[in-house]
Amino acid sequence: MILLMLKVTVDVTPIDAKPSGVGLYVFNLIESLSRLETSESLKLGLAYQPRLKNWLEGNSDFPENLKHYKNLYKIPLPVRATNLFIDYLPTFIPNYIEHALEDTHIFHGTNYTVYPYQKIQNVISIYDLSCIRCPEYVDSVVQQYTKRLTKCLRWTGAVITISESSKQDIINYLNFPAEKIFVTPLASRYNPEFLNKLNPDQEIQNCNFDFSKPYLLFVSTIEPRKNIQSIIKAFNWLKQNHKIDHQLVLIGRKGWKYAPIFEAIQSSPWKHEIHHLNYLSDELVALFYSKAEVFVYPSHYEGFGLPVLEAMTLGAPVVASNTSSIPEVAGDAAILIDPDDFMQIAEALLKVISDRQLRQDLISKGKTRANLFSWENTAKKTLEAYKSIS
Repeated sequence: MILLMLKVTVDVTPIDAKPSGVGLYVFNLIESLSRLETSESLKLGLAYQPRLKNWLEGNSDFPENLKHYKNLYKIPLPVRATNLFIDYLPTFIPNYIEHALEDTHIFHGTNYTVYPYQKIQNVISIYDLSCIRCPEYVDSVVQQYTKRLTKCLRWTGAVITISESSKQDIINYLNFPAEKIFVTPLASRYNPEFLNKLNPDQEIQNCNFDFSKPYLLFVSTIEPRKNIQSIIKAFNWLKQNHKIDHQLVLIGRKGWKYAPIFEAIQSSPWKHEIHHLNYLSDELVALFYSKAEVFVYPSHYEGFGLPVLEAMTLGAPVVASNTSSIPEVAGDAAILIDPDDFMQIAEALLKVISDRQLRQDLISKGKTRANLFSWENTAKKTLEAYKSIS
């Protein structure tokens, strides 16, 4: 069937006032898709479900950062309620939601769920399979995703994922046909000119952090899968055996099972030089990236590993895992290590902080590598997935 105007409605439920992770991906995707509407004969709609707390308070409004878009559709049931319907009564509410979505041709489920619509085709985003590959690193809520996701795939015409590594996992673990899986790599929230727009002195005052001492940097959610305890072990070893002057900065919200990470910080003899900073503005995070001596990311498993790309974009040399999708992102622009060997992490960090030429080479290669990724390309590859089932 050939459509003159393709109407796609994207689930923007993961977006909140301060988007990160999946929310950041969806936010940048819809921005880029909206710029392609005219040239690609695309009509973009946004669907939103309130959080349970907001729903109980009678608030089902779209987040303020989305209200400027046209074609906004509220699904006036919280995610928890519709997930229960998917689990136990999947045919109970699709007609109700389908009616709310008006003339939608394709629904893009970005929150791991879609419904068995009568007339609407489904595309679903699967970012990674940590719930299957790394069950020890996720909480009980995430562990429930697998059963629900498997059910939703029955009603799905195409899958969008963010790396070849994740595509292979989806083929291997979910038995979804390879020809129906589309890889749409992510891009950085920053561009190379972002730093030129900053007022570093003002940002430093806002942060109240001493940038005069060098530091090693990690940016992501504070949770076991990110392997932060190995960073702390490597940092302790470098402090003890090489008397490095550096601090260790960990930027990110607390996820789950984070208590042992903070216990490791407290038991470190250099705990006063280990700083956890919670959610920061994009401007401040960019500043930390740009001034880092090394960015270290020894995650056990990633669907993409966006912080690696952000670090390269903003001029931080990268030491990262040699597992899952990270080599796809980093290419030859990072030192890749075995995340299970903290001594490899420590030795790689020592190489970068001891060899100024190596550090500069990594920075140069990183910037070149980062230029290969853009949200425009992500949007165009996403459109290919939509058109494959239209």
